[in-house]
Amino acid sequence: MRDVAIIGYAATPVGRYEAPAGAAGEAGIGPMEHEYAARVIRQAVREAGIERQDIDALVVAFPGAYARQGYFNTFLANYLRLPTRAVTLEVIGNGMTGGHTFDQAAQQIRSGQARVALAVAAHFETGTPTDLHLENSIRLTGDINFQSVFGCVPIAWYAMDAQRYMHDTGVTRRQLAHIAVKNRRHAALNPLAQFSEAIDIETILAQRLIVSPLGLLEVPGRADGAVCLVLADAELARSLGKPHVVLRGRGFQHEGLHQLDDQAGQPLYYQTARIAFDRALEMAGIGREQIDLAEIYAPCTIVEALASEALGFAGAGQGAAIALAGDTTLGGRIPLNTSGGAMSRGHPPEATPLYDIVEVCEQLLDRAGQRQVQDAQFGMAVCELGKYNAALVQVFEAAR
Repeated sequence: MRDVAIIGYAATPVGRYEAPAGAAGEAGIGPMEHEYAARVIRQAVREAGIERQDIDALVVAFPGAYARQGYFNTFLANYLRLPTRAVTLEVIGNGMTGGHTFDQAAQQIRSGQARVALAVAAHFETGTPTDLHLENSIRLTGDINFQSVFGCVPIAWYAMDAQRYMHDTGVTRRQLAHIAVKNRRHAALNPLAQFSEAIDIETILAQRLIVSPLGLLEVPGRADGAVCLVLADAELARSLGKPHVVLRGRGFQHEGLHQLDDQAGQPLYYQTARIAFDRALEMAGIGREQIDLAEIYAPCTIVEALASEALGFAGAGQGAAIALAGDTTLGGRIPLNTSGGAMSRGHPPEATPLYDIVEVCEQLLDRAGQRQVQDAQFGMAVCELGKYNAALVQVFEAAR
């Protein structure tokens, strides 16, 4: 099995690229996903220093339920006139769609089917009418015949976790909200961030509630974005003579659950993240203490708190406390979401895990500017599949 490296990447700033929905409720008109996908592919390939004919595989994230163009992967290949000998593939995997996209591109190289593979995502949703977005979100949550009929949306299940967490631990909403303050502070230093204006704790607590106890600035806004990573086998990466990032470990675990469980369990214990991380560390041959930074897929404050506990960066009930103490901020013991994370960097869902990997690359290649983690050698990205019923962890190392 070959080692896998990242030799190039590019991403649009996360933001609004679609026009607002029309007065009659029709979707907004604007640029299409493949146009932005093609733009970042060209930028990433140029940075990698390779040619079109070097690309053996094109792995594309499902662009989401609102994309106008069907069969997105082959349409994109046609738009670029990009033939491939290994695979042209579209991947879907709920919240970890982008992570699976990277995973499948890496597997093409590890198995020897390709020397160079592209992992690409473009997700637009800001022009979608609110009623359509709400109806789709409800259908994604739980069993459509048993749970969805009550109108639960993904943010609601996280809000239920927050209520239970606060009840069980005594942690307050104010304490949890410091995670959002920390992430916005990081986003202010990130040119790709959707929201970069500094916020304080009082501003957060003054916002209207979305689903109690989570307010407007404790959940992600809708977002558009496109990102591409160029993967190559490590031998080719070394021959290019440039700094690059190497994939050292990968771990995955699925509980066999779909979103909301219909049986009693432990909703505040993200055991899939712990198991997947342990597997990734074992494959990488390093210890948890060697991780210098982590990008965690966390749409809400409570998710970052619970995931940081499951990953072993905080003790049980201490996920908010470590943010308040500065442990997870730049300069702290284990910086988390130096990009600003889903709440501030932005959250175009199908693309979010690839944006997280871009941030890890920026840090390991010493390109993060004012948000640089000093002497970063190992970084990780974590993505999930709805309430962490599944987790995918990828561990990376700098090869300067």
